[in-house]
Amino acid sequence: MEVIKIKPTNVSPEIILDMKNNIFSIRGKSVVSEVDSFYAPVLDWLEKAEGRLHHKMEFVFDLEYFNIFSSKRILFILYRLSELKKLGADISIVWHFSAEDDDMKEVGEDFACMVNLPFEFVCKSLDPELI
Repeated sequence: MEVIKIKPTNVSPEIILDMKNNIFSIRGKSVVSEVDSFYAPVLDWLEKAEGRLHHKMEFVFDLEYFNIFSSKRILFILYRLSELKKLGADISIVWHFSAEDDDMKEVGEDFACMVNLPFEFVCKSLDPELI
């Protein structure tokens, strides 16, 4: 399956979907205005992945911020991952949040309640040099 690698910008996250190396992640900030076109390759890739996920897949979300439009697309991605899990794929979510950002943790907890996927919450500690 093709590898998806989208480089981050000031308004969009880095996205890596690499089945060969078992890397599945969305990292950074997502405040893109054209969320449909930006996230379409991810949703298309997940659609094509049906029946091809034969090993454990940890999908990492490490987002520092996202807007309401992006949150809907992230939820669509989670729903699609949940559908793949129902079809037999071994999928879990690793949700990163910053120690000083309770909102991001709460959003992850809300998403976890909406989809039938195991979530692991990882708190990123504060950098001592920034304190």
